[in-house]
Amino acid sequence: MKKEQLELDVILKIVEAIKEDREDYENNNQHARVLGINESVYNQIIKGKVEGKLDKSVWLNVARRLNVNLRNDEAWVTVETPVFIYITQQLEDCQAQSLSKILCDLPNIGKSHTAKVYASRTKNAVYIDCSLCKTKNKLLAKIAQEFGLVKRGKYEDLLDDLCYYINSLDNPLIILDEAGDLKYEAFLELKAIWNATEEHCGWYMMGATGLRAKINKAIENEKQGYEEIFSRFNDDYGFVTPRESEERQRYMSVNVTAVIKANAPKDADIKKLIIESRGSLRKAKNSIKKLRLGAA
Repeated sequence: MKKEQLELDVILKIVEAIKEDREDYENNNQHARVLGINESVYNQIIKGKVEGKLDKSVWLNVARRLNVNLRNDEAWVTVETPVFIYITQQLEDCQAQSLSKILCDLPNIGKSHTAKVYASRTKNAVYIDCSLCKTKNKLLAKIAQEFGLVKRGKYEDLLDDLCYYINSLDNPLIILDEAGDLKYEAFLELKAIWNATEEHCGWYMMGATGLRAKINKAIENEKQGYEEIFSRFNDDYGFVTPRESEERQRYMSVNVTAVIKANAPKDADIKKLIIESRGSLRKAKNSIKKLRLGAA
């Protein structure tokens, strides 16, 4: 009985997150498609009829998408670091003005977290982790799902439906994280979607230095499509961190210090955490998690 009650508590927590996230979508059906839930089942869930409606794997998938804290541990605090502020402004500009930009910078500085937070808080902005949808088919299906479209019929039909729907939206934005992982055919498909939604959709492509190297090498080797894609994304690579070594280290120290101070346990050695992180938010987060588990 205790186990069943615990499971129900978890489900109710996920349902609350669903209701909160619903505000960013036009209707229940669209939100249900984005979350991968049957539309009729979705309508029952938000009315409180939850028992036996979804498999455990589906509930967990929804929880992951909505970043629901299932362990009842202390939530991670999002801090408006210099990186967060800069990228958020870039995303706002791209969405408001239907611009396309590429950001290539160091890993572990908060690029992905910022993009995920922005997409979760902003209507018609979708976040795509390209490392999970590297092929043309998976990429198109993922973008379509994030906009609440159902795959029906042929691939070409879904492509046409997606482009038509994007053009009908008010200031849509597509954020492509880990874009360097995309296969060649997927990169070419980005050009097709960009062409079909020109001046109606903002794009923000993100990656580390590998993304820049991949595009540059493809252009140098005159690989079809890459020069055109680069042109559509403003013929430039943006970056957040300063280029000069000492200034960059200071910048990253300020960035990671703000996150550590907001999330470390009260009795933690802040100075030690900052030194051990070496400017990496991932290292800082792992260290803080270990401290939290030790204090639990």
